[in-house]
Amino acid sequence: MIHANLSECHKRLLQFCIAVIGTVAIAAAPTPSGLEISGQYAIATMFFAGVLWVTGAFPLAVTALTIPVLLTGTGIYDDMDTALAGFADHLIFLFLAGFMLANAIQKYNIDRRIALYSMVKMGSSPRRLILAVMLVTAGLSMWVSNTATTAMMTPIAVGVLTQVLSRDELASADQAAETTDAAGTAAASDGGTAEVAPEFTNLQIGMLLGTAYAASIGGVGTIIGTPPNAILVGQLNAVLDYEIGFADWLLIGFPVVVVTLPLVWVLLTYVLYPPEITGVDDARAAAREQLAEEGALSPRGKRVAMIFAATAGLWVLGGLGEFFDPYLPSVWMTTLFGGDGATVFGVAGHQGLLYYVMVGVAAVPALVLADTMEWDELVDIDWGTLLLFGGGISLANALADTGATEWIAETVFSGLVGAPILLVIAAVVLLVVFLTEMTSNAATTSIIVPILISLGSVFSATLGLSDFSTALFLAVAGTIAASFAFALPVATPPNAIVFGSGYVEQRHMLRTGLILNAIMTAVLTGLIWLLFTFVWPHLLW
Repeated sequence: MIHANLSECHKRLLQFCIAVIGTVAIAAAPTPSGLEISGQYAIATMFFAGVLWVTGAFPLAVTALTIPVLLTGTGIYDDMDTALAGFADHLIFLFLAGFMLANAIQKYNIDRRIALYSMVKMGSSPRRLILAVMLVTAGLSMWVSNTATTAMMTPIAVGVLTQVLSRDELASADQAAETTDAAGTAAASDGGTAEVAPEFTNLQIGMLLGTAYAASIGGVGTIIGTPPNAILVGQLNAVLDYEIGFADWLLIGFPVVVVTLPLVWVLLTYVLYPPEITGVDDARAAAREQLAEEGALSPRGKRVAMIFAATAGLWVLGGLGEFFDPYLPSVWMTTLFGGDGATVFGVAGHQGLLYYVMVGVAAVPALVLADTMEWDELVDIDWGTLLLFGGGISLANALADTGATEWIAETVFSGLVGAPILLVIAAVVLLVVFLTEMTSNAATTSIIVPILISLGSVFSATLGLSDFSTALFLAVAGTIAASFAFALPVATPPNAIVFGSGYVEQRHMLRTGLILNAIMTAVLTGLIWLLFTFVWPHLLW
Protein backbone atom coordinates (compact mmCIF):
# COMPACT_ATOMS: atom_id res chain seq x y z
CA MET A 1 0.00 0.00 0.00
CA ILE A 2 2.81 2.38 0.95
CA HIS A 3 4.66 1.41 -2.23
CA ALA A 4 1.56 2.18 -4.32
CA ASN A 5 1.18 5.57 -2.65
CA LEU A 6 4.83 6.39 -3.31
CA SER A 7 4.48 5.37 -6.96
CA GLU A 8 1.44 7.61 -7.34
CA CYS A 9 3.31 10.45 -5.68
CA HIS A 10 6.28 10.00 -8.01
CA LYS A 11 3.99 9.89 -11.04
CA ARG A 12 2.27 13.10 -9.98
CA LEU A 13 5.61 14.80 -9.35
CA LEU A 14 6.88 13.73 -12.80
CA GLN A 15 3.75 15.06 -14.52
CA PHE A 16 4.03 18.34 -12.62
CA CYS A 17 7.70 18.67 -13.62
CA ILE A 18 6.81 18.07 -17.28
CA ALA A 19 4.16 20.80 -17.05
CA VAL A 20 6.61 23.23 -15.42
CA ILE A 21 9.43 22.52 -17.88
CA GLY A 22 7.12 22.93 -20.88
CA THR A 23 5.63 26.09 -19.43
CA VAL A 24 9.04 27.66 -18.82
CA ALA A 25 10.19 26.65 -22.31
CA ILE A 26 7.16 28.29 -23.95
CA ALA A 27 7.49 31.43 -21.84
CA ALA A 28 11.26 31.75 -22.48
CA ALA A 29 11.18 31.03 -26.23
CA PRO A 30 11.51 33.92 -28.72
CA THR A 31 8.15 35.62 -29.11
CA PRO A 32 6.58 34.66 -32.46
CA SER A 33 5.62 37.31 -34.96
CA GLY A 34 2.16 38.69 -34.37
CA LEU A 35 2.06 37.68 -30.69
CA GLU A 36 2.69 39.95 -27.70
CA ILE A 37 4.85 38.76 -24.82
CA SER A 38 1.76 38.73 -22.57
CA GLY A 39 0.04 36.47 -25.08
CA GLN A 40 3.04 34.14 -25.00
CA TYR A 41 2.75 33.95 -21.21
CA ALA A 42 -0.99 33.27 -21.53
CA ILE A 43 -0.26 30.36 -23.90
CA ALA A 44 2.33 29.07 -21.42
CA THR A 45 -0.34 29.22 -18.70
CA MET A 46 -2.76 27.32 -20.95
CA PHE A 47 -0.09 24.66 -21.54
CA PHE A 48 0.52 24.31 -17.81
CA ALA A 49 -3.18 23.95 -17.01
CA GLY A 50 -3.79 21.72 -20.03
CA VAL A 51 -1.05 19.23 -19.08
CA LEU A 52 -2.30 18.99 -15.51
CA TRP A 53 -5.91 18.65 -16.65
CA VAL A 54 -5.09 15.97 -19.22
CA THR A 55 -2.78 13.93 -16.99
CA GLY A 56 -4.90 14.34 -13.88
CA ALA A 57 -1.77 15.14 -11.86
CA PHE A 58 -3.92 17.46 -9.76
CA PRO A 59 -7.68 17.38 -9.28
CA LEU A 60 -9.31 19.58 -11.93
CA ALA A 61 -10.32 22.20 -9.37
CA VAL A 62 -6.80 22.42 -7.90
CA THR A 63 -5.37 23.02 -11.36
CA ALA A 64 -7.99 25.74 -11.90
CA LEU A 65 -6.75 27.52 -8.78
CA THR A 66 -3.21 27.72 -10.20
CA ILE A 67 -4.43 29.77 -13.19
CA PRO A 68 -4.96 33.14 -11.44
CA VAL A 69 -1.65 32.63 -9.62
CA LEU A 70 0.21 32.25 -12.93
CA LEU A 71 -1.75 35.04 -14.63
CA THR A 72 -0.79 37.46 -11.89
CA GLY A 73 2.68 36.04 -11.23
CA THR A 74 3.75 36.43 -14.87
CA GLY A 75 2.37 39.96 -15.06
CA ILE A 76 -0.41 39.24 -17.56
CA TYR A 77 -2.65 41.01 -15.06
CA ASP A 78 -1.25 43.59 -12.68
CA ASP A 79 -3.56 42.65 -9.81
CA MET A 80 -5.07 39.45 -8.44
CA ASP A 81 -8.62 40.80 -8.47
CA THR A 82 -8.66 40.83 -12.28
CA ALA A 83 -7.22 37.32 -12.47
CA LEU A 84 -9.87 36.06 -10.04
CA ALA A 85 -12.79 37.74 -11.81
CA GLY A 86 -13.75 34.51 -13.57
CA PHE A 87 -14.48 32.84 -10.23
CA ALA A 88 -17.28 35.34 -9.60
CA ASP A 89 -18.92 34.85 -13.00
CA HIS A 90 -22.71 34.73 -12.85
CA LEU A 91 -22.79 31.24 -14.44
CA ILE A 92 -21.03 29.83 -11.39
CA PHE A 93 -23.96 30.94 -9.26
CA LEU A 94 -26.42 29.42 -11.71
CA PHE A 95 -24.70 26.05 -11.33
CA LEU A 96 -24.51 26.51 -7.57
CA ALA A 97 -28.28 26.97 -7.51
CA GLY A 98 -28.75 23.98 -9.83
CA PHE A 99 -26.66 21.75 -7.57
CA MET A 100 -28.66 22.83 -4.52
CA LEU A 101 -31.97 22.21 -6.28
CA ALA A 102 -30.68 18.76 -7.23
CA ASN A 103 -29.87 18.05 -3.58
CA ALA A 104 -33.46 18.86 -2.66
CA ILE A 105 -34.85 16.62 -5.41
CA GLN A 106 -32.64 13.74 -4.29
CA LYS A 107 -33.41 14.22 -0.59
CA TYR A 108 -37.08 13.47 -1.21
CA ASN A 109 -36.41 10.74 -3.82
CA ILE A 110 -38.30 12.64 -6.49
CA ASP A 111 -35.84 11.54 -9.16
CA ARG A 112 -36.06 7.90 -8.07
CA ARG A 113 -39.87 8.01 -8.18
CA ILE A 114 -39.77 9.36 -11.73
CA ALA A 115 -37.40 6.57 -12.77
CA LEU A 116 -39.45 3.77 -11.22
CA TYR A 117 -42.73 5.16 -12.57
CA SER A 118 -41.31 5.33 -16.09
CA MET A 119 -40.08 1.75 -15.94
CA VAL A 120 -43.47 0.54 -14.75
CA LYS A 121 -45.25 2.36 -17.58
CA MET A 122 -42.78 1.72 -20.41
CA GLY A 123 -40.75 -1.40 -19.61
CA SER A 124 -42.86 -4.03 -21.39
CA SER A 125 -39.89 -5.57 -23.26
CA PRO A 126 -36.09 -5.64 -22.83
CA ARG A 127 -35.60 -2.93 -25.47
CA ARG A 128 -38.36 -0.75 -24.03
CA LEU A 129 -36.91 -1.27 -20.56
CA ILE A 130 -33.55 0.06 -21.74
CA LEU A 131 -35.36 2.91 -23.51
CA ALA A 132 -37.22 3.78 -20.30
CA VAL A 133 -33.97 3.95 -18.35
CA MET A 134 -32.32 6.05 -21.06
CA LEU A 135 -35.26 8.46 -21.39
CA VAL A 136 -35.46 9.04 -17.65
CA THR A 137 -31.68 9.44 -17.40
CA ALA A 138 -31.59 11.94 -20.26
CA GLY A 139 -34.61 13.83 -18.93
CA LEU A 140 -33.18 14.15 -15.44
CA SER A 141 -29.75 15.02 -16.81
CA MET A 142 -31.22 18.10 -18.47
CA TRP A 143 -32.05 19.57 -15.07
CA VAL A 144 -29.81 17.74 -12.60
CA SER A 145 -26.09 17.44 -13.36
CA ASN A 146 -25.31 14.42 -15.51
CA THR A 147 -22.86 13.23 -12.85
CA ALA A 148 -25.53 13.17 -10.13
CA THR A 149 -28.06 11.64 -12.50
CA THR A 150 -25.74 8.79 -13.47
CA ALA A 151 -24.82 8.16 -9.84
CA MET A 152 -28.52 7.77 -9.05
CA MET A 153 -29.58 5.83 -12.15
CA THR A 154 -26.73 3.27 -12.23
CA PRO A 155 -27.88 1.42 -9.06
CA ILE A 156 -31.45 1.50 -10.38
CA ALA A 157 -30.29 0.00 -13.69
CA VAL A 158 -28.36 -2.71 -11.83
CA GLY A 159 -31.42 -3.40 -9.67
CA VAL A 160 -33.56 -3.82 -12.77
CA LEU A 161 -31.00 -6.24 -14.24
CA THR A 162 -31.03 -8.38 -11.10
CA GLN A 163 -34.78 -8.85 -11.55
CA VAL A 164 -34.35 -9.91 -15.16
CA LEU A 165 -31.12 -11.91 -14.94
CA SER A 166 -30.94 -12.73 -11.21
CA ARG A 167 -27.85 -11.89 -9.19
CA ASP A 168 -26.15 -15.16 -10.14
CA GLU A 169 -26.36 -14.25 -13.82
CA LEU A 170 -25.28 -10.62 -13.44
CA ALA A 171 -21.62 -10.39 -14.43
CA SER A 172 -19.08 -8.03 -12.92
CA ALA A 173 -15.50 -7.14 -13.69
CA ASP A 174 -14.45 -8.21 -10.18
CA GLN A 175 -15.98 -11.65 -10.67
CA ALA A 176 -14.22 -12.03 -14.00
CA ALA A 177 -10.86 -11.11 -12.45
CA GLU A 178 -11.36 -13.41 -9.47
CA THR A 179 -12.40 -16.30 -11.71
CA THR A 180 -9.36 -15.79 -13.93
CA ASP A 181 -7.07 -15.83 -10.90
CA ALA A 182 -8.82 -18.90 -9.48
CA ALA A 183 -8.56 -20.73 -12.78
CA GLY A 184 -4.84 -20.01 -12.98
CA THR A 185 -4.29 -21.16 -9.40
CA ALA A 186 -6.27 -24.35 -9.94
CA ALA A 187 -4.41 -25.17 -13.13
CA ALA A 188 -1.07 -24.57 -11.47
CA SER A 189 -1.86 -26.67 -8.40
CA ASP A 190 -3.84 -29.75 -9.34
CA GLY A 191 -5.48 -29.15 -12.67
CA GLY A 192 -8.85 -28.63 -11.01
CA THR A 193 -11.68 -26.70 -12.60
CA ALA A 194 -12.45 -23.27 -11.19
CA GLU A 195 -15.93 -21.78 -11.10
CA VAL A 196 -16.89 -20.00 -14.32
CA ALA A 197 -17.93 -16.36 -13.95
CA PRO A 198 -21.25 -15.23 -15.41
CA GLU A 199 -21.06 -13.83 -18.93
CA PHE A 200 -21.70 -10.19 -19.73
CA THR A 201 -25.03 -10.38 -21.50
CA ASN A 202 -26.16 -7.98 -24.20
CA LEU A 203 -28.96 -6.72 -21.95
CA GLN A 204 -26.52 -5.87 -19.16
CA ILE A 205 -24.04 -4.11 -21.44
CA GLY A 206 -26.74 -2.23 -23.33
CA MET A 207 -28.50 -1.12 -20.13
CA LEU A 208 -25.39 0.21 -18.40
CA LEU A 209 -23.79 1.84 -21.42
CA GLY A 210 -27.18 3.27 -22.35
CA THR A 211 -27.39 4.86 -18.89
CA ALA A 212 -23.99 6.56 -19.28
CA TYR A 213 -24.58 7.72 -22.83
CA ALA A 214 -28.10 8.98 -22.10
CA ALA A 215 -26.78 11.12 -19.22
CA SER A 216 -24.18 12.71 -21.50
CA ILE A 217 -26.67 13.31 -24.31
CA GLY A 218 -29.38 14.64 -22.02
CA GLY A 219 -26.96 17.13 -20.51
CA VAL A 220 -26.74 18.87 -23.89
CA GLY A 221 -30.37 19.97 -23.56
CA THR A 222 -30.00 22.80 -21.03
CA ILE A 223 -27.33 25.18 -19.79
CA ILE A 224 -27.17 23.47 -16.39
CA GLY A 225 -27.19 19.92 -17.80
CA THR A 226 -23.42 19.52 -18.13
CA PRO A 227 -20.34 21.65 -17.30
CA PRO A 228 -19.27 22.26 -20.95
CA ASN A 229 -22.52 24.15 -21.63
CA ALA A 230 -21.96 26.50 -18.71
CA ILE A 231 -18.28 26.91 -19.59
CA LEU A 232 -19.26 27.97 -23.11
CA VAL A 233 -21.92 30.42 -21.96
CA GLY A 234 -19.54 31.94 -19.43
CA GLN A 235 -16.73 32.32 -21.94
CA LEU A 236 -19.02 33.81 -24.59
CA ASN A 237 -20.08 36.37 -22.04
CA ALA A 238 -16.49 37.05 -20.99
CA VAL A 239 -14.91 37.14 -24.45
CA LEU A 240 -17.69 38.37 -26.74
CA ASP A 241 -19.93 40.08 -24.17
CA TYR A 242 -22.76 37.91 -25.49
CA GLU A 243 -25.43 36.18 -23.40
CA ILE A 244 -27.17 32.95 -24.42
CA GLY A 245 -30.40 32.76 -22.44
CA PHE A 246 -31.82 29.61 -20.90
CA ALA A 247 -34.62 29.32 -23.46
CA ASP A 248 -32.16 30.05 -26.30
CA TRP A 249 -29.96 27.15 -25.27
CA LEU A 250 -32.98 24.88 -24.83
CA LEU A 251 -33.86 25.48 -28.48
CA ILE A 252 -30.25 24.83 -29.47
CA GLY A 253 -29.57 21.72 -27.40
CA PHE A 254 -32.93 19.98 -27.15
CA PRO A 255 -33.14 19.14 -30.89
CA VAL A 256 -29.74 17.47 -30.56
CA VAL A 257 -31.09 15.34 -27.71
CA VAL A 258 -34.25 14.45 -29.63
CA VAL A 259 -32.28 13.23 -32.64
CA THR A 260 -29.29 11.52 -31.06
CA LEU A 261 -30.81 9.76 -28.03
CA PRO A 262 -33.16 7.49 -30.04
CA LEU A 263 -30.35 6.81 -32.50
CA VAL A 264 -28.00 5.65 -29.76
CA TRP A 265 -30.77 3.46 -28.32
CA VAL A 266 -31.38 1.85 -31.72
CA LEU A 267 -27.68 1.22 -32.25
CA LEU A 268 -27.28 -0.29 -28.79
CA THR A 269 -30.34 -2.53 -28.76
CA TYR A 270 -30.78 -3.48 -32.42
CA VAL A 271 -27.24 -3.46 -33.83
CA LEU A 272 -24.57 -3.83 -31.15
CA TYR A 273 -26.27 -5.57 -28.22
CA PRO A 274 -29.68 -7.06 -29.12
CA PRO A 275 -31.17 -8.46 -25.88
CA GLU A 276 -31.22 -12.27 -25.82
CA ILE A 277 -34.27 -12.54 -23.57
CA THR A 278 -37.89 -11.57 -24.09
CA GLY A 279 -39.55 -11.44 -20.66
CA VAL A 280 -39.09 -8.56 -18.21
CA ASP A 281 -42.23 -9.03 -16.11
CA ASP A 282 -40.24 -9.56 -12.91
CA ALA A 283 -38.35 -6.29 -13.41
CA ARG A 284 -41.56 -4.32 -13.94
CA ALA A 285 -43.13 -5.97 -10.92
CA ALA A 286 -40.09 -5.14 -8.80
CA ALA A 287 -40.18 -1.53 -9.99
CA ARG A 288 -43.89 -1.39 -9.15
CA GLU A 289 -43.20 -2.73 -5.65
CA GLN A 290 -40.37 -0.28 -5.05
CA LEU A 291 -42.55 2.59 -6.24
CA ALA A 292 -45.29 1.50 -3.83
CA GLU A 293 -42.73 1.33 -1.02
CA GLU A 294 -41.81 4.94 -1.68
CA GLY A 295 -45.37 5.88 -0.71
CA ALA A 296 -46.98 9.22 -1.31
CA LEU A 297 -44.72 12.22 -1.64
CA SER A 298 -44.48 14.09 1.66
CA PRO A 299 -45.75 17.68 1.94
CA ARG A 300 -42.16 18.91 1.99
CA GLY A 301 -41.38 16.81 -1.08
CA LYS A 302 -44.37 18.31 -2.87
CA ARG A 303 -43.12 21.80 -2.05
CA VAL A 304 -39.71 20.92 -3.50
CA ALA A 305 -41.39 19.62 -6.67
CA MET A 306 -43.38 22.85 -6.93
CA ILE A 307 -40.30 25.04 -6.45
CA PHE A 308 -38.36 23.04 -9.04
CA ALA A 309 -41.23 23.16 -11.54
CA ALA A 310 -41.67 26.90 -10.98
CA THR A 311 -37.92 27.50 -11.39
CA ALA A 312 -37.74 25.49 -14.62
CA GLY A 313 -40.84 27.23 -15.95
CA LEU A 314 -39.45 30.68 -15.18
CA TRP A 315 -36.13 29.74 -16.78
CA VAL A 316 -37.95 29.03 -20.00
CA LEU A 317 -40.34 31.97 -19.69
CA GLY A 318 -37.43 34.36 -19.22
CA GLY A 319 -36.28 33.69 -22.77
CA LEU A 320 -39.63 34.42 -24.38
CA GLY A 321 -39.65 38.18 -23.94
CA GLU A 322 -40.10 38.87 -27.66
CA PHE A 323 -43.48 37.10 -27.58
CA PHE A 324 -44.73 39.36 -24.77
CA ASP A 325 -43.33 42.58 -26.21
CA PRO A 326 -46.49 43.53 -28.16
CA TYR A 327 -48.71 43.01 -25.11
CA LEU A 328 -46.81 44.41 -22.12
CA PRO A 329 -46.03 48.06 -21.32
CA SER A 330 -42.36 48.93 -21.81
CA VAL A 331 -41.77 49.43 -18.10
CA TRP A 332 -42.96 45.90 -17.38
CA MET A 333 -40.94 44.48 -20.28
CA THR A 334 -37.80 46.07 -18.84
CA THR A 335 -38.63 44.95 -15.31
CA LEU A 336 -39.35 41.33 -16.26
CA PHE A 337 -37.08 40.67 -19.23
CA GLY A 338 -34.38 43.32 -18.86
CA GLY A 339 -33.35 46.36 -20.86
CA ASP A 340 -32.18 49.97 -20.64
CA GLY A 341 -35.56 51.66 -20.21
CA ALA A 342 -37.51 52.68 -17.14
CA THR A 343 -38.82 50.04 -14.73
CA VAL A 344 -41.75 49.84 -12.33
CA PHE A 345 -39.24 50.52 -9.54
CA GLY A 346 -38.62 54.03 -10.91
CA VAL A 347 -35.05 53.38 -12.05
CA ALA A 348 -33.58 53.09 -15.52
CA GLY A 349 -32.10 49.82 -16.72
CA HIS A 350 -32.64 46.35 -15.30
CA GLN A 351 -31.28 42.79 -15.68
CA GLY A 352 -34.84 41.48 -15.60
CA LEU A 353 -36.59 39.63 -12.80
CA LEU A 354 -36.84 36.59 -15.09
CA TYR A 355 -33.11 36.56 -15.82
CA TYR A 356 -32.30 32.88 -15.48
CA VAL A 357 -29.41 33.30 -13.02
CA MET A 358 -31.58 35.47 -10.78
CA VAL A 359 -34.39 32.91 -10.90
CA GLY A 360 -32.02 30.06 -10.06
CA VAL A 361 -30.40 31.83 -7.13
CA ALA A 362 -33.83 32.88 -5.78
CA ALA A 363 -34.86 29.20 -5.69
CA VAL A 364 -32.32 28.50 -2.94
CA PRO A 365 -33.89 30.75 -0.25
CA ALA A 366 -37.27 29.51 -1.46
CA LEU A 367 -36.25 25.97 -0.48
CA VAL A 368 -35.33 27.17 3.00
CA LEU A 369 -38.44 29.32 3.34
CA ALA A 370 -40.56 26.29 2.39
CA ASP A 371 -38.95 24.36 5.27
CA THR A 372 -37.55 21.70 2.94
CA MET A 373 -33.76 22.02 3.25
CA GLU A 374 -31.21 22.88 5.94
CA TRP A 375 -28.04 24.75 5.13
CA ASP A 376 -25.84 21.70 5.76
CA GLU A 377 -27.86 19.82 3.13
CA LEU A 378 -27.68 22.64 0.60
CA VAL A 379 -23.90 23.07 0.73
CA ASP A 380 -23.17 19.39 0.08
CA ILE A 381 -22.46 20.10 -3.59
CA ASP A 382 -19.64 19.71 -6.12
CA TRP A 383 -17.61 22.79 -5.23
CA GLY A 384 -14.74 21.50 -7.36
CA THR A 385 -16.78 21.90 -10.54
CA LEU A 386 -17.54 25.51 -9.62
CA LEU A 387 -13.83 26.20 -9.16
CA LEU A 388 -13.13 24.54 -12.51
CA PHE A 389 -15.61 26.93 -14.15
CA GLY A 390 -13.87 29.89 -12.55
CA GLY A 391 -10.42 28.80 -13.66
CA GLY A 392 -11.61 28.13 -17.20
CA ILE A 393 -13.24 31.55 -17.49
CA SER A 394 -10.16 33.29 -16.07
CA LEU A 395 -7.94 31.47 -18.58
CA ALA A 396 -10.30 32.36 -21.44
CA ASN A 397 -10.25 36.01 -20.39
CA ALA A 398 -6.46 36.08 -20.36
CA LEU A 399 -6.12 34.38 -23.75
CA ALA A 400 -8.60 36.83 -25.26
CA ASP A 401 -7.21 39.94 -23.57
CA THR A 402 -3.69 39.20 -24.80
CA GLY A 403 -4.70 38.19 -28.35
CA ALA A 404 -3.33 34.67 -27.81
CA THR A 405 -6.46 32.81 -28.94
CA GLU A 406 -6.61 34.73 -32.21
CA TRP A 407 -2.94 33.96 -32.89
CA ILE A 408 -3.44 30.23 -32.11
CA ALA A 409 -6.50 30.04 -34.34
CA GLU A 410 -4.82 31.70 -37.30
CA THR A 411 -1.67 29.59 -36.89
CA VAL A 412 -3.29 26.17 -36.37
CA PHE A 413 -6.47 26.33 -38.45
CA SER A 414 -5.49 28.54 -41.38
CA GLY A 415 -5.17 25.42 -43.57
CA LEU A 416 -8.94 24.92 -43.48
CA VAL A 417 -9.73 28.42 -44.75
CA GLY A 418 -11.86 28.10 -47.88
CA ALA A 419 -12.85 24.48 -47.12
CA PRO A 420 -16.52 23.43 -47.45
CA ILE A 421 -18.59 24.20 -44.39
CA LEU A 422 -19.30 20.50 -43.70
CA LEU A 423 -15.56 19.80 -43.61
CA VAL A 424 -15.04 22.65 -41.14
CA ILE A 425 -17.80 21.33 -38.89
CA ALA A 426 -16.50 17.76 -39.13
CA ALA A 427 -12.97 18.90 -38.25
CA VAL A 428 -14.22 20.77 -35.17
CA VAL A 429 -16.43 17.88 -34.01
CA LEU A 430 -13.73 15.25 -34.58
CA LEU A 431 -11.07 17.34 -32.83
CA VAL A 432 -13.25 17.95 -29.77
CA VAL A 433 -14.40 14.31 -29.52
CA PHE A 434 -10.81 13.10 -29.77
CA LEU A 435 -9.56 15.56 -27.14
CA THR A 436 -12.46 14.72 -24.83
CA GLU A 437 -11.59 11.03 -24.95
CA MET A 438 -8.18 11.91 -23.52
CA THR A 439 -9.44 14.08 -20.67
CA SER A 440 -12.68 15.25 -19.09
CA ASN A 441 -15.14 17.11 -21.28
CA ALA A 442 -15.07 20.05 -18.86
CA ALA A 443 -11.29 20.40 -19.16
CA THR A 444 -11.43 20.01 -22.95
CA THR A 445 -14.08 22.72 -23.24
CA SER A 446 -12.12 25.08 -21.01
CA ILE A 447 -9.13 24.75 -23.34
CA ILE A 448 -10.76 24.57 -26.78
CA VAL A 449 -13.70 27.01 -26.55
CA PRO A 450 -11.53 30.18 -26.41
CA ILE A 451 -9.71 28.95 -29.52
CA LEU A 452 -12.98 28.19 -31.33
CA ILE A 453 -14.28 31.65 -30.45
CA SER A 454 -11.18 33.21 -31.94
CA LEU A 455 -11.71 31.29 -35.18
CA GLY A 456 -14.47 33.74 -36.07
CA SER A 457 -12.10 36.01 -37.92
CA VAL A 458 -10.45 33.05 -39.67
CA PHE A 459 -13.54 31.33 -41.07
CA SER A 460 -16.04 34.17 -41.44
CA ALA A 461 -15.49 34.38 -45.19
CA THR A 462 -15.68 30.60 -45.54
CA LEU A 463 -19.03 30.42 -43.71
CA GLY A 464 -20.39 33.64 -45.16
CA LEU A 465 -21.06 35.15 -41.73
CA SER A 466 -19.71 37.97 -39.62
CA ASP A 467 -16.72 37.30 -37.35
CA PHE A 468 -19.05 37.34 -34.34
CA SER A 469 -21.58 34.87 -35.80
CA THR A 470 -18.84 32.50 -36.96
CA ALA A 471 -17.20 32.52 -33.53
CA LEU A 472 -20.55 31.78 -31.92
CA PHE A 473 -21.37 28.97 -34.33
CA LEU A 474 -18.02 27.17 -34.01
CA ALA A 475 -17.92 27.47 -30.22
CA VAL A 476 -21.46 26.08 -29.85
CA ALA A 477 -20.69 23.24 -32.27
CA GLY A 478 -17.53 22.30 -30.38
CA THR A 479 -19.30 22.40 -27.01
CA ILE A 480 -22.05 20.07 -28.19
CA ALA A 481 -19.42 17.65 -29.50
CA ALA A 482 -17.75 17.56 -26.06
CA SER A 483 -20.68 15.51 -24.72
CA PHE A 484 -20.33 12.80 -27.37
CA ALA A 485 -17.11 11.04 -26.35
CA PHE A 486 -18.22 7.51 -25.49
CA ALA A 487 -15.14 5.28 -25.67
CA LEU A 488 -13.14 5.80 -22.45
CA PRO A 489 -14.08 6.16 -18.77
CA VAL A 490 -12.00 9.33 -18.39
CA ALA A 491 -13.95 11.14 -21.12
CA THR A 492 -17.01 12.07 -19.06
CA PRO A 493 -18.21 11.58 -15.47
CA PRO A 494 -21.13 9.34 -16.62
CA ASN A 495 -18.66 7.02 -18.38
CA ALA A 496 -16.48 6.93 -15.28
CA ILE A 497 -19.38 6.19 -12.93
CA VAL A 498 -20.80 3.35 -15.01
CA PHE A 499 -17.34 1.85 -15.54
CA GLY A 500 -16.63 2.22 -11.81
CA SER A 501 -19.74 0.20 -10.96
CA GLY A 502 -17.89 -2.91 -12.16
CA TYR A 503 -20.83 -4.17 -14.21
CA VAL A 504 -19.32 -3.27 -17.55
CA GLU A 505 -15.73 -3.72 -18.69
CA GLN A 506 -13.52 -1.23 -20.49
CA ARG A 507 -13.44 -3.44 -23.60
CA HIS A 508 -17.22 -3.10 -23.87
CA MET A 509 -17.07 0.68 -23.55
CA LEU A 510 -14.11 0.97 -25.91
CA ARG A 511 -15.66 -1.15 -28.68
CA THR A 512 -19.05 0.50 -28.41
CA GLY A 513 -17.66 3.98 -27.93
CA LEU A 514 -15.40 3.89 -30.97
CA ILE A 515 -18.31 2.83 -33.18
CA LEU A 516 -20.63 5.46 -31.71
CA ASN A 517 -17.94 8.14 -31.90
CA ALA A 518 -17.56 7.54 -35.63
CA ILE A 519 -21.31 7.48 -36.26
CA MET A 520 -22.03 10.45 -33.99
CA THR A 521 -19.30 12.54 -35.64
CA ALA A 522 -21.08 12.10 -38.97
CA VAL A 523 -24.53 12.62 -37.43
CA LEU A 524 -23.50 15.73 -35.46
CA THR A 525 -21.82 17.19 -38.52
CA GLY A 526 -25.03 16.91 -40.52
CA LEU A 527 -27.28 17.91 -37.64
CA ILE A 528 -25.21 20.94 -36.69
CA TRP A 529 -25.18 22.03 -40.32
CA LEU A 530 -28.98 21.76 -40.50
CA LEU A 531 -29.40 23.68 -37.25
CA PHE A 532 -26.85 26.24 -38.39
CA THR A 533 -28.69 26.73 -41.68
CA PHE A 534 -32.32 26.76 -40.53
CA VAL A 535 -32.52 27.33 -36.74
CA TRP A 536 -29.53 29.08 -35.19
CA PRO A 537 -29.66 32.19 -37.41
CA HIS A 538 -33.01 33.01 -35.78
CA LEU A 539 -31.67 32.39 -32.26
CA LEU A 540 -28.01 33.32 -32.08
CA TRP A 541 -27.42 36.10 -34.58
